[in-house]
Amino acid sequence: MIIFKHGGKLEDFVLKNKIKNNSIGFVPTMGALHEGHLSLIRECKMASKITVASIFVNPTQFNNKEDLEKYPRPVSKDILLLEETGCDILFLPDEKEIYPNDKSKKKSYRLGNLESILEGEFRPGHFQGVCLVVEKLLNIINPDFLFLGQKDYQQCLVIKKLISLTHKKTRVIICPIFRETNGLAMSSRNVRLNPSDREKAYELYRSLDFIKENLSVDNFLNLRKQVVSCLQEKGFKVEYLELAKRKGLKIVTTPNSGEELIILIAAFLSNVRLIDNLLINP
Repeated sequence: MIIFKHGGKLEDFVLKNKIKNNSIGFVPTMGALHEGHLSLIRECKMASKITVASIFVNPTQFNNKEDLEKYPRPVSKDILLLEETGCDILFLPDEKEIYPNDKSKKKSYRLGNLESILEGEFRPGHFQGVCLVVEKLLNIINPDFLFLGQKDYQQCLVIKKLISLTHKKTRVIICPIFRETNGLAMSSRNVRLNPSDREKAYELYRSLDFIKENLSVDNFLNLRKQVVSCLQEKGFKVEYLELAKRKGLKIVTTPNSGEELIILIAAFLSNVRLIDNLLINP
């Protein structure tokens, strides 16, 4: 695996491979890698000639300074995992490489409803920061394919919107959530949970599955009330639990037969913020 720390050198490498008609796949990460990330690398390797990953803890997408400071950064372990999984290229920039000055942090994107609901409502400015860093990475790497995890479903839609706004030709591929044996969605934040809370955190998935199995045209609000009450009794602080259309994430409460829907949740457990979602097939 080749490690690049400077965007210019990586751009030159990519250009040489583009000239040879080698397809480029890209997996952006903030590090603290787990099996979910590695599954994206494997998918990328099957679809692309060259697999590129990035590790960059992006400060502009954190609206909570303490959350940024506590974000895990086991870089040496991450490099080893990427090498073992067969990643070809790692882009490992420092903050000055991505944001050389204050001006480079000032750009806004018209994301519409996507940045005012769910994650956008509770993390103001978050998706603007996501777009800022992803556009910079896409400009450097110019990938044919971009592999993202379904756990951050709203973020996947935001990045699709970004690609449309910037007229890039990168194809976004959303891969399924990887879960621990108890159903907990794999996340870099899980390492901040103590053993007891880590076992308890599976209640998020269990709650989504309960709603999915019992949902009918007119009972979502009652199911939500029941689930939120149960989670609160177990020590969770629920920020949102919503049912939405997969395309555009329009919130619904009375689903129509045949609609492609998704249930999404965000909750705190011992000051660790967890998110999860579950697709509902027609």
